[in-house]
Amino acid sequence: MTSPSSAPTNAPPRTVSELSSDLKRTVEDTFGFVRVRGEISQPKLAGSGHCYLRLKDENACIDGIVWRGAYGKLAVKPEEGLEVIVTGRLTTYPQRSSYQIVIESMELAGEGALLKLLEERRRRLTAEGLFAPERKKPLPFLPRVIGVVTSPTGAVIRDILHRLNDRFPLHVLVWPVLVQGDAAAGQVAAAVEGFNRLTAGGKVPRPDLLIVARGGGSLEDLMAFNEEIVVRAVAASDIPVISAVGHETDTTLCDFAADLRAPTPTGAAEMAVPVRLDLLAQVRDDASRLDGGARRMLED
Repeated sequence: MTSPSSAPTNAPPRTVSELSSDLKRTVEDTFGFVRVRGEISQPKLAGSGHCYLRLKDENACIDGIVWRGAYGKLAVKPEEGLEVIVTGRLTTYPQRSSYQIVIESMELAGEGALLKLLEERRRRLTAEGLFAPERKKPLPFLPRVIGVVTSPTGAVIRDILHRLNDRFPLHVLVWPVLVQGDAAAGQVAAAVEGFNRLTAGGKVPRPDLLIVARGGGSLEDLMAFNEEIVVRAVAASDIPVISAVGHETDTTLCDFAADLRAPTPTGAAEMAVPVRLDLLAQVRDDASRLDGGARRMLED
């Protein structure tokens, strides 16, 4: 008796290439758009600018690639152990009998993943010494020029300028930047570095003190001030920096890198300068005491 599996058939045999081509068409047509949640493993940025990685969970893994053009637009850059949700499409490689996901966008898989990312980044930068107390520079007692890195519109810059003017009017330079979104971190870092490149006695005065500020917001809203490019720029600044990001309960990695953290932008202005009228009163009081002491010495 002939088994069904060995029974002759009139179906023509397919070549390996034909079968692989059919599989490729089926997979790519069926999974032309997918959203996948997983943990990043073995991310590698190649010299070509493409990024190779694996997405995994407790039971499976899949290879992934981010082409150079898409990598620069990612809201979240791939890091080992980061849990993300990626959007893309599946492609197959018949020569290797394999498939992978071509990633076009990437987002964090919830606030827990974001907090994990920030804690791991904080530990790594702490180990580098970027937050060491001995790196902190004292603030000038009475700065002649203050540079402010913030949005040129909104309540933050108005509050800072108003409080500075109330306490001790002085020259303020505002470097306008975005404080939220993909381009914000690069602009904030460039502003801090730009102020540091100014030369004393130049056409544009070099600030004696910097304030990096923005108003409150969610963890995602404040992410620009947790990016390494901002943290490193603030830590490397030769000009003392006050970080005034968010409300009193908000904390960013920029706060750790700065020479002083202010609870609010208004608080930063209060830390930056003394009250002019108080200083004048103190000078008058000291002058009166000196005059009185000199008179008594002469009378004696």
